[in-house]
Amino acid sequence: MCGIVGAIAQRPVVEILLEGLRRLEYRGYDSAGVAVVRDTGDLVRSRALGKVIELTNKLAEEPIDGKLGIAHTRWATHGVPAERNAHPHFSGEWVGLVHNGIIENHAELRKRLQDDGYSFTSDTDTEVVAHLIEVFRRQGISMLDAVMAARCELQGAYALAVISPNEPDTLIVARQGSPLVIGLGIGENFIGSDIQALLPVTSRFIYLENGDVAKITRHKIDIYDSTGERVTRPMKESSAAMCSAELGGYRHFMLKEIFEQPQSVAATLEGRLAADHVLPCLHGIPDAMERLAKVEEIQIIACGTSYHAGMVGRYWIEANTDIPCHVEVASEYRYRRQPPRKNMLLVTISQSGETADTLAALEKLKASNACLATLTICNVAESSLTRESDMSLMTLAGPEIGVASTKAFTTQLVALQLLMVLLMQAKGADQAKVTQIVEDLRKLPALVEQALEIDPQIEVLAEHFIEKHHALFLGRGELYPIAMEGALKLKEISYIHAEAYPAGELKHGPLALVDSEMPIVTVAPNTALLEKLKSNLEEVRSRGGVLYVFADKDAHIQSADNLHVLEMPHVPELLAPIVYTVPLQLLSYHVAVQKGTDVDKPRNLAKSVTVE
Repeated sequence: MCGIVGAIAQRPVVEILLEGLRRLEYRGYDSAGVAVVRDTGDLVRSRALGKVIELTNKLAEEPIDGKLGIAHTRWATHGVPAERNAHPHFSGEWVGLVHNGIIENHAELRKRLQDDGYSFTSDTDTEVVAHLIEVFRRQGISMLDAVMAARCELQGAYALAVISPNEPDTLIVARQGSPLVIGLGIGENFIGSDIQALLPVTSRFIYLENGDVAKITRHKIDIYDSTGERVTRPMKESSAAMCSAELGGYRHFMLKEIFEQPQSVAATLEGRLAADHVLPCLHGIPDAMERLAKVEEIQIIACGTSYHAGMVGRYWIEANTDIPCHVEVASEYRYRRQPPRKNMLLVTISQSGETADTLAALEKLKASNACLATLTICNVAESSLTRESDMSLMTLAGPEIGVASTKAFTTQLVALQLLMVLLMQAKGADQAKVTQIVEDLRKLPALVEQALEIDPQIEVLAEHFIEKHHALFLGRGELYPIAMEGALKLKEISYIHAEAYPAGELKHGPLALVDSEMPIVTVAPNTALLEKLKSNLEEVRSRGGVLYVFADKDAHIQSADNLHVLEMPHVPELLAPIVYTVPLQLLSYHVAVQKGTDVDKPRNLAKSVTVE
C-alpha cells in the first residue's frame, strides 16, 4: 500500500499523476514512482525513495511522459524502503503494475515463477503479480483476460492498475479487499485509491466492488464481476471538496486540525439537534428508528483511535440505555468465534471508511446474518464502510491530513453521543434526561474552544517531556479510554513509549514503574469518581512520581511539589471525554515539535490502513 493514481487521456498525464500523489501524501509513505507508455510505444518508469518532491525533482532532470500512466506512493510491507522496492513494478518491457494490499501466497508464486525462469529485482509481493500477468499475456490473450486469469491465483487483498505497450489505449484495474475508484472525465478517465487524488480532474466516480475487474479506455469503461460477467456500477457525483493543502498560518496540519475542532464538532451537531431531542440522522434505511427500538445488544468494532472512541461509547450507551455493549479491536474480532447474538446492532467506526480489518469484520458478520442492522460512524461519505453498511452516521470533521487523528476522533465521540440519544429515544427514555443531554451538547463547541485556550501553558509544560523515554497516562471511568488515546498520540508523533492504565489499577503493578523519571499524565474532570482519583494521585506522589494533571477548575487540585495542575473549564460529565481529549492532543503535539519529529507524517505509519 499506500496510494494509487492512474490516467488515460489525449494529453500528457505525468503532471496529473504527480498531483494525485501529492494529494495522497497525508496517508504516509516511504517512496514514490510513476510509469507511462510513451507515444513511441515503450514502457518507462521513474522511482524515488522518500517524498513525492524527490520523484518530481528526478523527473525534472530525466523527464518522461505519455498519455497512459500509473503512479504510486508505497508504505513498506514486503521489503525495506528502497528504490528497487518502489512501485510501479515491471515484468520485462511489457507489463507495468501498481498494487495496494498484500498477496498472502506471494512466496509460493515467487518460487514457481523463478522455476519458470523469471528473475526478481525487488523483495515485494507486487512483482509476483506483474510476472504472473506476463505469464498469461504470453499465451496470446488480451491484458484484460491476463489480469482476470492472474487474479484467480492471488490470495489476499489487492487493488491493481496495469498498463502495457501492447495495448497503449487501455488501463486495466482490479479490486479485492482494497479500495479503488474510477474517475470519469470527458475523453479521458482516471483511477485512484482515494477520490481526493482525482478531485482536481473530476467529481464523477464509479466505485468498484470486491472482485471487479475493469477495462478503461478514453471513451469507455467495461466492468466485470468476480464471475466474469459484465456488470454496471452506478456513477456517483461527489460533493467532496478538494482537500486543502494549505496550512492557513499553522505550523503543521495536526495543530490546524486540533484548532478546527470547535468548528468540526459544531458541524457534526448541526441540523441534528431539536429543542429537546436528537433528530433522526441515520442514513441508509427508512426504518432506522424502528430497528433501534428492537436492539438488545450492541457490538462496536474499530481499530486504533476509533477503537478508543468505541470504548468511550460503551460507557455512555450502557449507562444511559441499559443495552449491553461490547467493544473489540477489528483485527482480533474477525478471527474469533463469536457465540450467537440476538437482535444485535453492529457499529463500525473508521475515519476513512476503508480500514481493512474493520471492513473484513463487517463482511464476516453480514455473511453470518447475525445482525439486526449494521451502522457505520465514518468521516467519508463515499467510503466502502458507508456503502456496505445498512446505516451511516457521518462525522463532519472535513478532510484530516495529519496521520495522527484529532478532529476525526472528537467528532466520532460526538456521533456516539448522538447514537446514544437516538437509542434512548427509541427505547422511550425519560424525556427530561434527553432534554438535558441535548442542552449540554449545544454547549460543546464553546467548551472545546475554552480547552484550546490553555495551549500556551501546555507548550511550556511540554519541555518537561523532551528527555523522557516513558510516560504513564491515567484516567477513570469513561476517561480511561481518553488516557489511552493520549498515550497513543504521544507514541505516534513523539516516539516516546507511553501506556495508559485505569487509575484504580495502579497498585496492581504500574506503581513499580513510578519514579522521578516517569511523567504521569492524568485527566481529572469533576465527576463521581474524582475523589477516588485524588487518592490514586496521592499514591503516585508518595512514591516520588511527577504528576501532570488536567483538572476541572472546581476539582480543588492545587499545584505543589511534583504536581503540575492545568485548570480546565467545568464541563457536564457526559461531555468530559470530548473536552479532555483536547489538552492531551496539544501535549503530544508540542512534545513532538520540541523533539523535532515529523509531526504530520510520523515514521512507519499510514493515514488509512487498507491492509491487514
